[in-house]
Amino acid sequence: MGIRKFAMIGALALAGVSLFGLAAKAEDVTLTVWSLDKDIQPAPNLVKEFNAQNNGIKIEYRLIQFDDVVTEAMRAYATGQAPDIIAVDNPEHALFSSRGAFLDLTDMIKASSIIKPENYFPGPLKSVEWDGKYYGIPKATNTIALYYNKDMFKAKGLDPNKPPQTWDELVEDARKLTDPAKNVYGLAFSAKANEEGTFQFLPWAQMGGGGYEHINSDGAVKALTTWKTIMDEKLASPDTLTRGQWDSTGTFNSGNAAMAISGPWELDRMMKEAKFDWGVALLPVPQEGAERSSAMGDFNWAIFSSTKHPAEAFKALEFFASQDDKMFKNFGQLPARSDITIPATGEKLKDEALQVFIEQLKYAKPRGPHPQWPKISKAIQDAIQAALTGQMSPKDALDQAADKIKAVLG
Repeated sequence: MGIRKFAMIGALALAGVSLFGLAAKAEDVTLTVWSLDKDIQPAPNLVKEFNAQNNGIKIEYRLIQFDDVVTEAMRAYATGQAPDIIAVDNPEHALFSSRGAFLDLTDMIKASSIIKPENYFPGPLKSVEWDGKYYGIPKATNTIALYYNKDMFKAKGLDPNKPPQTWDELVEDARKLTDPAKNVYGLAFSAKANEEGTFQFLPWAQMGGGGYEHINSDGAVKALTTWKTIMDEKLASPDTLTRGQWDSTGTFNSGNAAMAISGPWELDRMMKEAKFDWGVALLPVPQEGAERSSAMGDFNWAIFSSTKHPAEAFKALEFFASQDDKMFKNFGQLPARSDITIPATGEKLKDEALQVFIEQLKYAKPRGPHPQWPKISKAIQDAIQAALTGQMSPKDALDQAADKIKAVLG
């Protein structure tokens, strides 16, 4: 390549022209976005679509790892190197908001014609709130419900159209469905000593009238006692204590568990792997008419308070929110909004299951919000493990957790 050609390329570059697609113009505002999303997930694709508008704002995308989000983002904020926008796991949101790391978006949201708080499910919306203000917007959401094998229900004389509605019914059905000779457990769930265990147990405590602030309420003790009964009677596999949700649900898919507590992220795998008729029901409640609850997962968008371009960053969030109606169709993720109808997939089992998960989302509650959530969650995890391994009674284990949490809450 000759000198003249190099000079021409240099001139084009200075003019903001790229030989390999659109490049930033000199007057463009450049934003950075950090997220865990890979190529087949929303964030990098939303960024590409936003950049294609060529609207004077260009976004640079960086993929980060789950285990690094909190430490790396906090370090970046402390050293003035934070991105403009980040996606964080919803229980971590309060940590950043409470320290002034995230920008207060309350007034921007109030003035927005795109982002309207009333359009979001209460749980996801609550997770971006701190001290009565909004410090982000929900990116997507998920929850958990009860999968059940209708063929096994029929084989054991149970009505396949009447899944268990209460905790007692769940235990009774699990007893009937457990079949050691065929290596079939009545129920699969995760009680692992990490956030997944808290994610699965907290809704039970909440339905029992408890919560992280009063984790040792009578109803929460009853919840953990019910879990202990399930484990003691071998109605669930012993490795329930060490397996995550993905692996425990795999037991159900393979026909080695008659019921499973898991989320909508399993639907595509279920459609491929499950060689039986199955359904999804709302999580059983302590007794008929009791308050419902469910877990709430997935990530939130936030703008760092150190951004030099708050208006442009919020414009990006507005664009991301404007694409929420394509979230499920394009990426298989549930939007955190109650005003969006999920289009039918044409697959009967999947469509029926989706309607249950969307109903369950009405009752989903965030973990926290609290800036010290990891410590609170660890106290709950320790209690679950201590009770289910027989080291302590459910009441003593939850009393100990309550003391630890009280110390954190101050």
